Amino acid sequence: MTAALLTLADSRLPAGGHTHSGGVEQAIAAGLVHDPSSLAGFLLRRLQTSGRVAAGLAAAACRGGDLTMLDAEADARTPSPALRAASRQQGRGLVRVGRRAWPSPVWDALPPAPHHPVALGVAAAAGGLTPRDAAAAAAYLSVSGPATAAQRLLAMDPLTVAAVTARLAPDIDAVAEGGLRSAPGSLPADTDPLLDLLAEVHTARKDRFFAS
Repeated sequence: MTAALLTLADSRLPAGGHTHSGGVEQAIAAGLVHDPSSLAGFLLRRLQTSGRVAAGLAAAACRGGDLTMLDAEADARTPSPALRAASRQQGRGLVRVGRRAWPSPVWDALPPAPHHPVALGVAAAAGGLTPRDAAAAAAYLSVSGPATAAQRLLAMDPLTVAAVTARLAPDIDAVAEGGLRSAPGSLPADTDPLLDLLAEVHTARKDRFFAS
């Protein structure tokens, strides 16, 4: 099922992810990201916090169970209202394309407008993938979207940005494995107040290019 995993993690999947920067737009505006080195630091920070949470949620959703309760767990792990809204926007987009790409009864167990990691886990299950695949896709997407946005916003060399992302591969794998090993009732709850603050400042801007 490697092809299904590649499709799920592909930025060209029309699920709306391209309209979100994962906080990097505001990080650039604040001067926190300005070159490949600072981008790498930002991506790693995001991977080890929101990416870790997303990996755990996606793996759990792929296993099945009470998805409404799992969506509430995602809500509790997303203190920023702006980030909650962004996650649900992307979740809705993924459900729309996922239902057409991988028709399955598992979609019916989702609550309306689910959080993106929960929808991602269900998409993985519908595509015949494993919880490990779901965690890997979530971990990868937590850095690939912001990396692409930074490339566009800073007019960075695409080869350089690709290299930055590729060098994170061991960290992405480690986060995915950690999400897979999360026992029921002990999902990751890592957080980063800076990312929450950046999201809240970003949503109040009138000159933004990305939705988040």
